Amino acid sequence: MKFPGSVLASVFLFVAETTTALYLSSTYRSRGDGMWQALTLLFSLLPCALVQLTLLFVHRDFSRDRPLVLLLHLLQLGPLFRCFEVFCIYCQSGRIEEPYVSITRKRQMPKNGLSEEIEKEVGQAEGKLFTHRSAFSRASVIQAFLGSAPQLTLQLYISTLQQHVTVSRGVFMGLSLLSIVYGALRCNILAIKIKYDEYEVKVKPLAYVCIFLWRSFEIATRVIVLVLFTSVLKAWVVIDILINFLSFFFYPWILFWCSGSPFPENIEKALSRVGTTIVLGFLTLLYAGINMFCWSAVQLKINSPDLISKSQNWYRLLVYYMLRFIENAFLLLLWYLYKTDIYMYVCAPLLMLQLLVGYCTAILFMVVFYQFFHPCKKLFSSSVSESVQKWFACACSDCRPQRSCESAEKSDLRSPADREETPSSSKISSVPSQILNADEFSAA
Repeated sequence: MKFPGSVLASVFLFVAETTTALYLSSTYRSRGDGMWQALTLLFSLLPCALVQLTLLFVHRDFSRDRPLVLLLHLLQLGPLFRCFEVFCIYCQSGRIEEPYVSITRKRQMPKNGLSEEIEKEVGQAEGKLFTHRSAFSRASVIQAFLGSAPQLTLQLYISTLQQHVTVSRGVFMGLSLLSIVYGALRCNILAIKIKYDEYEVKVKPLAYVCIFLWRSFEIATRVIVLVLFTSVLKAWVVIDILINFLSFFFYPWILFWCSGSPFPENIEKALSRVGTTIVLGFLTLLYAGINMFCWSAVQLKINSPDLISKSQNWYRLLVYYMLRFIENAFLLLLWYLYKTDIYMYVCAPLLMLQLLVGYCTAILFMVVFYQFFHPCKKLFSSSVSESVQKWFACACSDCRPQRSCESAEKSDLRSPADREETPSSSKISSVPSQILNADEFSAA
């Protein structure tokens, strides 16, 4: 049975960040900085409450008679109790004979165009551990993007205004950045496992390292750009944040309304229509919060039973990073034009270059991950490099329509035998057609 290391990492980050936030807020109070104290507590306690609700919702404790568990969650001690419960299950596994087991069927990754289906026995203990891991993964994402991300931005902004970084604030910012990167990593892994649920997904250590570096550069540069822009144009940053947030918040709902699909009723049987609306609103809130700082790795689809689209393509990913790069460059340009005296000893052009190069480095690690280390890359109809080449070819063909027409005529003049010999993803007969699509594939 796999060691529950992800649960331990989630609890450690949760406890360390909350404890440091409470200590830092007390230092702000002693100095008379009431506004900084209030914002620090807000960005610390609000995600704590949401984490407790997530753990209760996933384990469905509201419909079970467990008053002690509910009390511990009200005291914000739910993650500690859940972690203790996880390790009790892990230590007792194998010692007690389980009365029954369930059978799961998973497909292996295709080898030589074939994919075998394997059966695996899953006992009660392993099933409970799986539920706990899933709950803590979702809690880590919530903690990261609804708490740690705004917290890191706030503390870095305070340090910029005061031109001083205390030890406690430096430790807190380091923990917050680590929490955000870990939450983004868990978001990537969750997206992969949800989209390829029929397959046995094994993520290699190098893939974790590549995702960690990708997310670290992406999130760090994004937060620094927002802080620099906020320090010189406080009013305009509100407009930028609102445009970003509202765009990503309403985008899934606009797609849902345009599709004409009925309102989803199968999210949770115990939920009423109002409860379902609240859950969907919270999911779109989290989706918008993630996309504010980094690529979410999933496309929220409200009318889908899994609430996640399994047909995300490379072009949406490419458009996101192009627009985000342009936005970061524009914000840095405005910061350079309106910078104040607090940046007197900062080489502004060099800092701008470093931040833009850092964001490009994040994109580079992302491309390396999808090209070489993605656990399901064999299911892709084309690699990331091929998709980018096709995109640029299409862009060039718009400028030169005559050449594109000539190439199309040449492709149509091929013999039928040549067309049949063209490799296609449909030759892998054992892979479901909804995953292998010639035009688009999941980019989780």
